[in-house]
Amino acid sequence: MIPVYQKNLILKFFSSFLKISIFFLSLIIILNLFEEISFFKNTNSSLFLPLYVTILNAPSVLFDVFPFVFLISTMYFFMEILDKDELLIYKTFGLTNLKIIKTISLTTILASFFIVFIFYNLSSSLKFLYLNIKNDYAKDSKYLAVVTANGLWIKDEINSKINIINAEKIEKGYLLNVAISQFDTNFDIENFIVAPKININTNFWTIETATLTTDNNTSKIDNFEFESNFNLEKISSLFSNFSSLTLWELNKLKGDYQSLGYGTKVLSGYQHKLISYPLYLTLMVCIASILMLNIKYNKSKVFNLVLGILISVIIYYINYFFSVIIETKRIPYIYSIWGPQFILALIVLVGLLRINEK
Repeated sequence: MIPVYQKNLILKFFSSFLKISIFFLSLIIILNLFEEISFFKNTNSSLFLPLYVTILNAPSVLFDVFPFVFLISTMYFFMEILDKDELLIYKTFGLTNLKIIKTISLTTILASFFIVFIFYNLSSSLKFLYLNIKNDYAKDSKYLAVVTANGLWIKDEINSKINIINAEKIEKGYLLNVAISQFDTNFDIENFIVAPKININTNFWTIETATLTTDNNTSKIDNFEFESNFNLEKISSLFSNFSSLTLWELNKLKGDYQSLGYGTKVLSGYQHKLISYPLYLTLMVCIASILMLNIKYNKSKVFNLVLGILISVIIYYINYFFSVIIETKRIPYIYSIWGPQFILALIVLVGLLRINEK
């Protein structure tokens, strides 16, 4: 059985979390709505479409800011129990600061598993719908690239031609075992090109040798350029939005990347982010708890709010710093995930060792 005091703490913590989550969700919807209105203003879309896509995208954005939601929620939770002198009542019955932190930390861990396995999968499905709708109205929707079990597929419209490109692998700036079908705007086939490899570092692809088939005539061609809207950098960027994929789809995509020869370190880093999410949320709760139990009880709510924002900014830049280091040095990408959390864990450990002295 859960003691009465723990039930009371858990209910109050969830109440604070719900209030702050609703506030952040409302803020996300309001801010994103203006961006979506700007995006759809020159289209023949429904007046309600910007609001609809905003709502589809909001859960995914909320998932990304949940660490700061938990931090602010914890501070708000302590402000409420301090204002009502409930902390003194708890301590009268022998409840220590460490036990309070332990209770809300365990609650956070349980909530975080729900967030990762249920909320994230729901938000990623909604994000997928959001991206599909946006792609239908995007000016560059005629440029598409996907990875399947049959390799990389690209649809590229350029110079009044429609190119359907299939490659077995990407390796060191080259597409390997490439087949290109060229159509006119009526989708009548004009050329069929087969090449063992193509250099795609720029938008003018370099083909050293290829077989060209035109009107049943086949010939060998050497050293020519093939213009495309795609290059290696653009293709890589198309596969960087993993938030629209569920946990199971991420695993499948990783297998497809490996079969294609495409690098998986960014995808692996994203998976580590999800794996470490419960720890990250718990550390944020612990940091907020330690700060609130160490500052004077008579501090104003404005001070606490500013403090919470300041801490959020500092943690954001710690994460940003590690991301920059990983991108500029040959260091495993997962360090950008676990590095900041290791620093936060050290801060929490030092704080917890002293917290019961308060």
